Amino acid sequence: MRMRSLQSARTRIVQRLPVAVEGQWWRRKPKSRLMLMLVAAVTMWLRPLVTAQLCRARTVRTGKVFNVIQDIQGDRLYFQSTTTRLIKHPCEKNIALYLGKQVFFTTDNFETSLIPFTIPTSMQVGVPEVTSAHFAGSLLLLVVDQKVYIYDYENNSWSMSLGIKHPVTHVSGDNCCYTGSLFCMHISNLVFAYFRGDQISQTYIYYSNTGGFSFWKYHYDRQAEIVGSLGGIFHFFSLSQVAMLVVDQGKGMFKYSEHPLNRSFGLSFDYNGTLDILIAPGQTGILLLWFENSLLFSHNADENELAVITREDNLYYGNLGIVPSSIIKFADQHIWSEEAALMFQSPGILEILTPLPDTAFPAFDFQKCLVNIQALLMDPELHVGKCKIEVLTGEFIYRMYTIDMHSQLELTASLIPQPGTSLIPLVMVSNPHSLGFQATFYESGYTLDGNTKYKLDIFLKQQQHWGRTDSNFTSSLKRATMSTLTVDIANKEISCVDIKPLSTLISVGCDLDKKIVIQNKVSACSKGVLDPLTLQDNYSFIIEKEFYDPGFQGQQSSEDLHVFYSYQQLGCPLLVYYDTPWKPVVELWRKDSFQEVVDAEYVLLEVNGQFSYSYSLTAQSAMCTSQPQNWTTMIKEFGGPFFWNRENYVSCHDPKNNAPLRWPDVQYQILGGRTANQIIFGHNNGFYVFYISIVDPYYSYCQLETIFSIYVYGAFPVQLVSAGVVILLLISSILGSIWLAYKTPKLLCTARGRRIKRFVAQLCRRCKTVCQFRASATARAGTEPLGRHRTPHGGRSDH
Repeated sequence: MRMRSLQSARTRIVQRLPVAVEGQWWRRKPKSRLMLMLVAAVTMWLRPLVTAQLCRARTVRTGKVFNVIQDIQGDRLYFQSTTTRLIKHPCEKNIALYLGKQVFFTTDNFETSLIPFTIPTSMQVGVPEVTSAHFAGSLLLLVVDQKVYIYDYENNSWSMSLGIKHPVTHVSGDNCCYTGSLFCMHISNLVFAYFRGDQISQTYIYYSNTGGFSFWKYHYDRQAEIVGSLGGIFHFFSLSQVAMLVVDQGKGMFKYSEHPLNRSFGLSFDYNGTLDILIAPGQTGILLLWFENSLLFSHNADENELAVITREDNLYYGNLGIVPSSIIKFADQHIWSEEAALMFQSPGILEILTPLPDTAFPAFDFQKCLVNIQALLMDPELHVGKCKIEVLTGEFIYRMYTIDMHSQLELTASLIPQPGTSLIPLVMVSNPHSLGFQATFYESGYTLDGNTKYKLDIFLKQQQHWGRTDSNFTSSLKRATMSTLTVDIANKEISCVDIKPLSTLISVGCDLDKKIVIQNKVSACSKGVLDPLTLQDNYSFIIEKEFYDPGFQGQQSSEDLHVFYSYQQLGCPLLVYYDTPWKPVVELWRKDSFQEVVDAEYVLLEVNGQFSYSYSLTAQSAMCTSQPQNWTTMIKEFGGPFFWNRENYVSCHDPKNNAPLRWPDVQYQILGGRTANQIIFGHNNGFYVFYISIVDPYYSYCQLETIFSIYVYGAFPVQLVSAGVVILLLISSILGSIWLAYKTPKLLCTARGRRIKRFVAQLCRRCKTVCQFRASATARAGTEPLGRHRTPHGGRSDH
């Protein structure tokens, strides 16, 4: 991070400095190796002093009715610092918080008179002193009496943050204003709470991913070994780092959390007082550190307006950016006051806000002094050069983009210079450790008045895939990151107030439009094995207790499992023959468009706990060099199923995996990738419902997972007698029948045969006589015979 000091012999900023940075408080993200702290004098050109009237003040006075007394309920908040602050919501232009001797909260940009901001007495805050404030989405977080309180201004409700067990003085966070992005929402929900000035080795740091509702203790790597006091801890999102400001022996330096910046501290800078840190909204990469006697800033990949007023009634205006630009000093303007605060309403429009007490009413009025910087710069006495840029535009502004693993992105900007001038475009990324680019600048035609039009094509992809950087420079490929892309013009004149840099936020991470689908060209319904209408009619099936384990450990259960089949979720199952080794064909889709067949590594688990299948490979036959993971170990480690994913997968083929191969005959349970591993089913038909998870960490940053069903068929009942015995008995029966057919006629012609014939004839006559007698007896008695018979309903009844 490069730090610059806005101090020189002619522009020294002294005493208290109300500061406005375009948008609001700004946080800076460090960049590459030079993003470490470096104090250097800013190259600047001090323009002639301007003494013309800057603005005309107007007073906002509304809602005051005589003879009506407004009561101030609750504990009145106050800000102890001798310098006022005005914090604007980065995404809601009319919402702001004024911190001074009085605290004011507005939802209409101070266009109404306001009573001082209070906190309900029921919160029992003790001393109502505010030491820090931060907007987190629709919430306002306030540190009051070393505790964090939440004001939900949409519902006008207060609550206290949970989980903080030790005193804190400050909160820090950022806001992402791109609507409709879950990643953006995640940025706004991350908040740190800490005690500024504590020794880092002993302090407690808390973080929240719920917008401040709940906090957990944050464990910074090797925190106990860091010498110095805590100046602050921040999320530098456009660099994908957590940065801790370490203060030691009058020097400040940043320590970063992730490779490659975590190998050493950043370059030190003078820390001559307790610095407040302003962070620019929009993840643009500018950090401002200041107190009464000095002002430091660190640029990264963007440019923003800066305004400062001093006790001497001077107003300074300039730009913070990569290329040094002019700073204008407007002198002797009679704008200083103890309560004055600055804010930019829009580019080039600065407002000086001063609360005005009213002796007759508790509500304060507000004096507003609007400064039109663009109009002032048009004064010929300033000799400000004319802006050489006519048009600088791009379709990518106000949008957020995603580059997933192995993906790429193409963006285009349009430039038109003023006639007779030339432009040098600048393309910058805030996080070159993860995002690289190649830009092409060329003529694209002419305007109607003959000006040359230019196009700037920018091709972006992961820095690791350009093949031009060392691993000591790039971030970990497995870790999702983000970066800001900025397009600007070199040596841009200060008069180009309305020509702002083009900026967009790029997430090098999960593309949420991606999903995986299991190919189902041959289903059990299309082949007539199952009826889709039957499956949709509350269909269910039984898994016998011998074939499933609810604990997913391969142990037999104590009872059968009754499973309802969700046709709406699973559709018709894929048809699989039991005696053929099988694995699913996994397809990658983006929205409704097919992308490719997935060849990455993945795992399967039957969601009901069935274990009547195995794998065709073992760890040894899969050529593992270390012990592979499996479902048993993963369930034991994480306390349940379905937690095996790209975040915790370790390949047994990774040379960095030092786990010894102790059990080479264990089943290898990973499919896809470099092996030909397949599933082998047992000898039984039925349904299987599988959970599938892509575990290859280098295929996508997304957690690609789904569930699907298959129907295994073709397994006939197991024979209790072997086929050989059955064939032998059949042949013996045939031979016996042939022998009897041959011998019986001859036997009947003998004396013995004639005696057998007479005996059979007599036996038949006796049986016939008995049957006739029983039939006549039954008819006479009108009763039914004893024994079993079928009921009218088809059942059986006993007598």
